[in-house]
Amino acid sequence: MKRLLMVICLCFMCFNLNSQSAFIYDIYKDIGIGIAALSVSIAPFFMNNEPETNPAGLNSNDIFSFDRAFMASYNDSMDILSYVGLYSLFALPLISLSGNFTNKDALLTYGIMYTQSILLVYGTTEILKCTTPRYRPFSYFGDNPSLYKDDYYKSFPSRHAAFAFMSASFFTTTFFTENPESSWKIPILLGSYTLATTVSALRIGSGVHFVTDVLAGAAIGTFFGWAIPMLHKRQNPENKMALNITGNGIIVTVRF
Repeated sequence: MKRLLMVICLCFMCFNLNSQSAFIYDIYKDIGIGIAALSVSIAPFFMNNEPETNPAGLNSNDIFSFDRAFMASYNDSMDILSYVGLYSLFALPLISLSGNFTNKDALLTYGIMYTQSILLVYGTTEILKCTTPRYRPFSYFGDNPSLYKDDYYKSFPSRHAAFAFMSASFFTTTFFTENPESSWKIPILLGSYTLATTVSALRIGSGVHFVTDVLAGAAIGTFFGWAIPMLHKRQNPENKMALNITGNGIIVTVRF
């Protein structure tokens, strides 16, 4: 833990200090995104699609061959490690704020963006879990861990993978935008996505998810982790259209 804290502190000292964040909130835009995110996250609470099939009668031969090759029985240790890795990833986006911790607007903007991303990822994955029931791999081995007694049929997609890749995508998108000239871009890209991949692999190894579950979750998380920050990216005034009215007429100038 001490070594991790030292590395994070070193990163803060090496990153460029920004006088202004590259991202900004817009009250009208964010009300719209917020309503959409809340709607998506609340919808699953009104959905229930529990299968009627008895898990005892499951046959692994019915599983897609690619998924079947990596099926595993339940492994408690790997399951716990996947949670530890996920919680670590949740904190990564804070590094992008290393030069703007005293900027209240930047803190608010990041808080809004991250909350929207979390709600959208949760809602999207949960809706798919409810509308696409799928038994978890451990069910095919006769396992019945108490932690999953209520969602043993919600294997697709992997919410852990979705949140892990959302955090990695959000972190790399914001950091690259805030620090375009940083020499840490490649290490951060490799490190964050390696950790997200590790979390996903642990979900497979723990017998909680199939490979296609984590691939779908990774795609969902990566998309929202990139899309939400991009919707809040501060526009460069030099890239906007200028309308000038002169005595000789109207001149429209577009700068790129």
